[in-house]
Amino acid sequence: MFAKRDASLYLPAIDLWVDASRRRDRGYVSHAHADHAREHDVVICTPETAALCAVRFRSGKRSAFETHRFNEPWEIGEYRLTLFPAGHVLGSAQLLVEGASGRHVYTGDFKLTASRTAEATEIKPADVLVMECTFGSPQYVFPPREQVEAEIVGFARAALEDGATPVFYAYSLGKAQEAMAMLGAAGIPIRVHSAVAKIAAVYRACGVALPEEVGDDALEGCAEIRPPGRSNAPPREGKTRSAMLTGWAIDRSARYRYGVDRTFALSDHADYPSLLQTIERVQPRKVLLVHGRDDFTHRLRRLGIDAEYLEEHAQLSLF
Repeated sequence: MFAKRDASLYLPAIDLWVDASRRRDRGYVSHAHADHAREHDVVICTPETAALCAVRFRSGKRSAFETHRFNEPWEIGEYRLTLFPAGHVLGSAQLLVEGASGRHVYTGDFKLTASRTAEATEIKPADVLVMECTFGSPQYVFPPREQVEAEIVGFARAALEDGATPVFYAYSLGKAQEAMAMLGAAGIPIRVHSAVAKIAAVYRACGVALPEEVGDDALEGCAEIRPPGRSNAPPREGKTRSAMLTGWAIDRSARYRYGVDRTFALSDHADYPSLLQTIERVQPRKVLLVHGRDDFTHRLRRLGIDAEYLEEHAQLSLF
């Protein structure tokens, strides 16, 4: 049975917690973002996620890591488990569990569009699809990736030509490295926050090509990449132009909410059409929704899809 307990997913048949919200004896971690990764006694994840957790969290010292590479199955009792790419950030994985009752896929956070720094997403057929639905509302349709990248590069160049420092706010894991890659490809020197640099070093160690950041002594002619904070105020004196990289840029109020000059819809999550496309490609008989909007359930039901938002204490006989 697949259950939701303590705001977490749990597979009782194999005693495995999935992206648990607190420490467990054994937990599967889909990727290294703090809202999914915890210090379990044993963390099951990809080698890349283990490397990122080791530098981001104390789990590198207090947890044992059981790593599995993409598409190299292993067994727990009578069940066969396989990790495959989610395209969210480096090392992010979906989980396929196969047993006598069929195939069950948990997506975790994922996206279908191409990435410069994360592995290309894969889709596998399943009888039951447990899917995140962060942007499960029709207004969340992201512009083409090429357009977003061109606008980000154009914003940076215009600021530099005007003698201003373009400052991009992006999560230190994932979008910050995407910004590094796209700005570097455009020949724009970059300076990054120490938290971003620490993660970038792991990306490079895992084989991801990223441009080298310039030192703090380079005060002009560079773009800055920093994690969002309580206040997105300019990080240094002088003329700056600020931008937030987020899927929530689709909201009209985003620029004011984040206190920046511009927002760009660069997201590491699937938008609304991608969520529907994923269901169409997976062809599940049942869709369970987590990590997002429960009203997406009703939209799917109106499309004739057997969907349910997995609430706390809900339990379904999937195994």
